[in-house]
Amino acid sequence: MMTPLKMWCLLPLAVLLLLSISPMETKVVQSMSQCKGFLLHETPPDIPGVLEDGNIPKQDRYKVICQTYENVGRFVTLYDIQNKIPVFSAYKYKGEKGRKPECFWKIEPQLENKDNINMEDCNITTEYNNQASYNDYSGTYDKGHLFPLSYGFNEDDKISTYTLTNAVPQVDSFNQGSWRRMESCVKCILDKYCNGEGYLVTGAKP
Repeated sequence: MMTPLKMWCLLPLAVLLLLSISPMETKVVQSMSQCKGFLLHETPPDIPGVLEDGNIPKQDRYKVICQTYENVGRFVTLYDIQNKIPVFSAYKYKGEKGRKPECFWKIEPQLENKDNINMEDCNITTEYNNQASYNDYSGTYDKGHLFPLSYGFNEDDKISTYTLTNAVPQVDSFNQGSWRRMESCVKCILDKYCNGEGYLVTGAKP
């Protein structure tokens, strides 16, 4: 029988759905099962018409990204190349150390038919075919992290969160207000009741 403490440790997963870290040989893959270490029991969420029993019915629209920085897989994202927005990002929280890095927003080169398996800096003058561009956010919305910067274990993990494939458009008052408070609250629960470790899935519904 699950104890109340263990139930609390699983609660952030359910809360975030409502709104492992291992090297990868490739980045954009066909199945969630190819990005191991980021989902509890390696079990992805069920999203009707998008992700069902671990399978993606519309492979031409939804892409699995093993988010890779410096040749290390940091987290996994299911990305909608039609709407140019992530469906969700999944990651393993292991606590946090280090300061906020100075870095620029990145993109997933393989979505643009490039061979580079590592995320790379986005070109602010380029309109990308299969993912959001820097100017999509120009003066209108915040780039809202799904895998939060503050959840990155070390500096490289934090840098890896700065990819547009991990961001959704958020009104600044929401991103800097209730969204930030929710991130802080969930992190506090993980640190206090779950020994600083847990699996989280954060999604957005357009």
